[in-house]
Amino acid sequence: MKAFLPTLTAEHIWLGVGFLGQTLFFMRFFVQWLASEKQKKSIIPKAFWYFSLAGGITLLSYAVYRRDPVFIFGQSTGLFIYLRNIYFITMEHHKTAQPSAQ
Repeated sequence: MKAFLPTLTAEHIWLGVGFLGQTLFFMRFFVQWLASEKQKKSIIPKAFWYFSLAGGITLLSYAVYRRDPVFIFGQSTGLFIYLRNIYFITMEHHKTAQPSAQ
């Protein structure tokens, strides 16, 4: 008796990776919207940049699998921006966490 489940192929897995990346990328705007609504002004929370990075890496992986040079270029340049913003946030946190020498 054969199972009624479809055969999982590499194509199915990569489609899952692509959808996961899109979901992570969507979540950055969702958390930004929630934070802005809560503060009643435009806010970009740290989670925005982490979702951007996770979504960008996942979508870049998918783009490389698809061999799409336009998509690869777009995602790889975005990753630089996300990493740079995370770096700035981390440095600012370290500055405020250390007491000033006076």
